Amino acid sequence: MIHADLAAATAYTTPPLWRILTKTGYFVGLSGAIGATVTYAASVRPALRTPQTEADDAVALRRRTSLYLAWAGVVLLVTGYLQLAGRVARAGKGMAFGDALVPGRIADFLTAPAAKGAWVAQGTIHMAQNLVLVLAAAALIALFTAAGRRHLDAAALTALPLSLAITLVGAVPATAPKDAEKVLDLVCGQAHIVSGTVWTGGLALLAALTTTRRRLSGNAGLLWADIWRRFGLVALVCVAGVLISGLWMSWRHVGSPEQLWTTTYGLLLLVKILLVLAMVAAGAVNQLWLMPRIVRARETDATASLLHLTLHHFPKVVWAEVVLGAAVLGVVPFLAGSARSEAGSPAPVATGAVFAVGALLVLTLAASLFVTAKASDALARRGLAAAS
Repeated sequence: MIHADLAAATAYTTPPLWRILTKTGYFVGLSGAIGATVTYAASVRPALRTPQTEADDAVALRRRTSLYLAWAGVVLLVTGYLQLAGRVARAGKGMAFGDALVPGRIADFLTAPAAKGAWVAQGTIHMAQNLVLVLAAAALIALFTAAGRRHLDAAALTALPLSLAITLVGAVPATAPKDAEKVLDLVCGQAHIVSGTVWTGGLALLAALTTTRRRLSGNAGLLWADIWRRFGLVALVCVAGVLISGLWMSWRHVGSPEQLWTTTYGLLLLVKILLVLAMVAAGAVNQLWLMPRIVRARETDATASLLHLTLHHFPKVVWAEVVLGAAVLGVVPFLAGSARSEAGSPAPVATGAVFAVGALLVLTLAASLFVTAKASDALARRGLAAAS
């Protein structure tokens, strides 16, 4: 049995440099497009539309948001092309990445006939995906123009579903999934990508917007308190999406806890898990320490304190989360293969017991996030009572 397992083991292979760069770049591009548009729609835009927001503050933030989204469109277009070339290189046996950049090679890949048993050609799926990508990038790049900036809401709300469609269309399988586990792989994979890009990309957008603080009025603390509160809810949903989908994918790729430190894939996954948990811890600091202080400052009309908390203390933690998020994106391309294949473990089999344990973990996670949100509110109320 031992000899059979050793014979079935597959050594870890480090991806080539072009693969690492293109995959990292692709997720950076998705984070910039998906994360920024979702965060603008869910957090920034509603806060700017409240009556207490001063007109000059709204103008400054809208101008900076337009510039950020426009550059996000450029990054998305460039990284999307490089990612497509990477797919061409992987599809062609022995093809150099430089050769895959040639438009003719890309055209051949996109128009290749469907494989036997496929309901649609894989190239057709990628053609649709990249068409959506170009449309999303165009909507964002239009914000470089004065006319585009006047229609920021329309551009951002147009690019939002298109940006989400980039990853969702790309995940469409050319052949029907064999079983429910394959369907769950697809669903969890997309939940992981969307949640992670919204979380990381949203943090990056808000961190960039805080650099406008010298152009804002003394009452901008009210505006930013509202933005941070709204994004806190978005981040909680994203954390739940990342952790729940991550649990499923980790079980699929790791056969036992010791494989996390006895295989290369496991060690890389462990690094990613620790980075994500560090992001969660930083978010908890904001939610359980800074947000209650912001609420107390807001309710007691402590304008100077509110401005300092929302535009000095809070952004410091957010910038730390952005750095951690960038590190996570840097690790992702190295997660090739699986710990199970390296260790020669059997393929995972989903049983009723596995789903029961998974459901228990999901419920536990949901309860912990709910308790965190309630604890933040309770700390704020306690502070207000003490102040009174």
